Formats: sequence, structure tokens, C-alpha cells
Amino acid sequence: MDQDMRDSIMGALEDVLDPELGIDIVNLGLVYDVDMDEEGNATVTMTLTAMGCPLAGTIVDQVKYALKDLPEVKDVEVNIVWTPAWTKDRMSRYAKIALGIQG
Repeated sequence: MDQDMRDSIMGALEDVLDPELGIDIVNLGLVYDVDMDEEGNATVTMTLTAMGCPLAGTIVDQVKYALKDLPEVKDVEVNIVWTPAWTKDRMSRYAKIALGIQG
């Protein structure tokens, strides 16, 4: 997958908001990797802010919905992982400012 496609996928994922925090999953640092094979099957490897998040299914559905408008993407698989564990250090400067977090 080339950098332009990676940027398109990440840009689309910026439309997916964490329902509890109101910040997108990219700026929160929840997206660890994106990949797409030659057939257009995209894989998003991501985590959640907390294990047992009751909105995990909603976020996965939103990820799939966000990528369906990209003509190159034919199917989306979302892998939720817990390693490495998410920390506030993964957040962008924008997300930290929006949430009032120092550092």
C-alpha cells in the first residue's frame, strides 16, 4: 500500500470519534496500523482506551463505515489489540489540548 492510500485511510478514520471522549481515534492514538492488500481488503489494527469498553462494537462499525466511501477499499477488517497498551502518551498534541491534558 502506498503512502497516499495510507493517508487517505487515516484521513477517513479521523471522522471516527470515540463516543466517550469526543475526539477522533487517530488523534487519540488508538490506530496502531492500517494495511490493504491488492484486492482492496483493508485491515485496521487498533486498540481502545479501556479493556471492556462497552462501545467497542460501535467504534468498529464506525471504522467500517468511514472506509466504505474510499473506492479502493472493498472490505474492512478491524483487529482490536491490547498490546502495546494504550496510554495518553499516544495522543496527538491536538487531542491533549482538547481534553486539557498536560504533557
